[in-house]
Amino acid sequence: MSQEVKDMEGAAALAAAQAGKYLTFLLGKETYGLPILKVQEIIKLIAITSVPRTPEFVRGVINLRGKVIPVVDLRRKFGMESIEDTERTCIIVMEVVRSAHAITMGALVDAVSEVIEVTAGQIEPPPTFSASVRTDFIRGMGKLGEKVVVLLDVDKVMTEEEVAASCAMSD
Repeated sequence: MSQEVKDMEGAAALAAAQAGKYLTFLLGKETYGLPILKVQEIIKLIAITSVPRTPEFVRGVINLRGKVIPVVDLRRKFGMESIEDTERTCIIVMEVVRSAHAITMGALVDAVSEVIEVTAGQIEPPPTFSASVRTDFIRGMGKLGEKVVVLLDVDKVMTEEEVAASCAMSD
């Protein structure tokens, strides 16, 4: 079996593993998707308490039914320009697994769109850039008609160090 055939089979197996339901959300004009099984709930924007000396993409913490959880501004995390919060700005509360521990975190997004079903045939591998561009947090690119949805691996959006820095606030 040639290497090319093995690579194609590996890509097909990976796409099949990534197929499923995704919660889509907007950051600017771009659409992103999170595996629905990682999402615990979606809440409207509530008061976020900023915490000194945290990474600039950590908006702060919220008190969600007695539990303090860190909130990451995904616009800032992805190097996008910050904008004023709107009535559509919301927090996606999700479970992130790092070092075999499940951590509850919030992701601040511009707006939540819908839940979509993505089949293996609709998923392309993430684009390849130079070695200095980190794309390991992208599961794949979902092709839905003319639209492309960036499918995220929430467990890899933040590095171990970033998770540790943001979660130290809520301990």
